[in-house]
Amino acid sequence: MKDILKDLNRMIGNTPMIGVHYQYNGKKGVVYAKCEYYNFSGSIKDRMALSILSEAYKNGTINPDSVIVEVTSGNAGIAFTALGRMLGHKIRIIMPDWVSEERKLLLKNFGAELVLVSKEEGGFVRSIELSREMAAADAKIFLPCQFANVNNVKAHEENTGVEIIRQLEKEGLSPDVFVAGVGTGGTVVGVGKAIRKVNKNAKIHPLEPTESPVLTVGHKVGCHRIQGLSDEFIPEIISTSTLDEIVQVSDGDAILMTQKLAYNFGLAVGISSGANLLGAILLQEKYGYDAVVATVFADCNKKYLSTDLMKEEPVKPHYISPKVELTRFSVLERC
Repeated sequence: MKDILKDLNRMIGNTPMIGVHYQYNGKKGVVYAKCEYYNFSGSIKDRMALSILSEAYKNGTINPDSVIVEVTSGNAGIAFTALGRMLGHKIRIIMPDWVSEERKLLLKNFGAELVLVSKEEGGFVRSIELSREMAAADAKIFLPCQFANVNNVKAHEENTGVEIIRQLEKEGLSPDVFVAGVGTGGTVVGVGKAIRKVNKNAKIHPLEPTESPVLTVGHKVGCHRIQGLSDEFIPEIISTSTLDEIVQVSDGDAILMTQKLAYNFGLAVGISSGANLLGAILLQEKYGYDAVVATVFADCNKKYLSTDLMKEEPVKPHYISPKVELTRFSVLERC
């Protein structure tokens, strides 16, 4: 297992980082984004999954015959399934039935057993309860518990965040601001911890959909189209008191920006990436165009081809993306 985990470690991380150059409100800016779809199974969740599984093997809470059971809206399930299959595990994924068809098909292709839960059956909250019931009934089941596992945060503090710092250092830069959409919260909390080690005054902002402001309200409210964010509850590993103000972005605006990234730059990213870019642009305007603002492009567009990403999105007056001109992107040296 040590050799397999070592091989997986070589397939995960050290992703490219780009500078997205743009014009907004008559001003030129650049924000920096890690392209996380270069990871093993195609998303930032590989980092978290590897961290959790490596630590579990180290402390003996998982065995070669363990069945991995995880609750997910997509990317984490794909990551645990891909890594788990390489490690020889059976995988059972519990997920809401409203996620994209591509997510379901990818999981089936990797060999996962899918358990789909509808909104009427209790959605995400019921999915977590169901996973605990399964584990209580079967000693072979290992629950990664991504929403509560501190190794989720650790992965981004020790890896993602450090890479961002090092790649910017090679350009003579230091991060002043970081923003990321909150699913589990592991990315924004972990990267934030790493950045504040080198810049104690850095601003670390969580992002959520305007249509479903779970962090702001404190419980499930509304519905949205940015899969992977705002999953009906506030995860245990995130504390908004340790972060700066919450940034909100409309899902339609995020879709338009994601479409623009593909059309202008050929960057095939998911909807949360469009949201993160909008959040970064808003924060650069807030803190000044000399501020070094970083974010992540969490996954690719291939999991969204059956969603509204592939449709014409109506423009609303408050949207930002129609006012943003993407001019070019530059590529930073890897770590």
